[in-house]
Amino acid sequence: MKDTDAALGKIRAYYSDFDESARLSNFWGQIEFLRTRYIISRNLQPPPAVVLDVGGASGRYACWLAQEGYEVHLIDPVPAHIDQAKKASAAQPKHPVAGLVLGDARELDFEDGTADAVLLMGPLYHLIQYSDRRSALTEALRVLKPGGLLFAAAISRFASTIDGLVEGYCRDPEFRKIMMKDLRDGQHRNPTENPLYFTDAYFTHPDDLKSEIEQAGFSHADTLAVEGISYMMRDLRRLWEDEFYREFLLDLVARLEREPSLLGASPHLLSIARKGAT
Repeated sequence: MKDTDAALGKIRAYYSDFDESARLSNFWGQIEFLRTRYIISRNLQPPPAVVLDVGGASGRYACWLAQEGYEVHLIDPVPAHIDQAKKASAAQPKHPVAGLVLGDARELDFEDGTADAVLLMGPLYHLIQYSDRRSALTEALRVLKPGGLLFAAAISRFASTIDGLVEGYCRDPEFRKIMMKDLRDGQHRNPTENPLYFTDAYFTHPDDLKSEIEQAGFSHADTLAVEGISYMMRDLRRLWEDEFYREFLLDLVARLEREPSLLGASPHLLSIARKGAT
């Protein structure tokens, strides 16, 4: 993000106090991380290939892909994330991340047609204005090779409603106001000091996500549920530790990942799109 953006300071402040790497290791984050890896793995061409992880945070996906043999370049606007990603990359010296730089999803410092795949795992919900999301998508299109793949993550329009009901945040009248605004327009705002209520973001409807990706010039292939309705499983936290139930749940979510009537009920969505051949 550009240093002139007022939102940049808020995002950096939020992630300076929030460990994104730990989030993907906690209970809910494990489901998101495993499901996202599964979706990427079955669609991404085998190495050698160049992957740009734009908004790659602390490097969980970048380090995993580097271990798989990909040439990965991570770009993120938060200095603390770059420091964390450098440490994570150094911890796997046989498979380091090829590049780790501060950067802006809307203005990538890469030549046209550089990458075989681009990951946008955070920009489409941290960029709250449509024009900024469009810029991030058109930049991803520019740096992709013809036929290259985009993996774009989004937060569902209904995510705060789900959290409010499952985690009990709806007991707070301030959170109820946040929920209602999210349902109206997807413009998530957190005027409180409670980090559990996230930071300013854009929560999208599945149909709108597909539309924005196509308007940027991509050929949309799929929009999939990441966690799906896993949170509805009774005693989920306990059963997740049981290998049988964990595999059962992941298989069930995979079977339902394209079900239109349930798509928006997933807290996170992942779209796959392709740059047309030229």
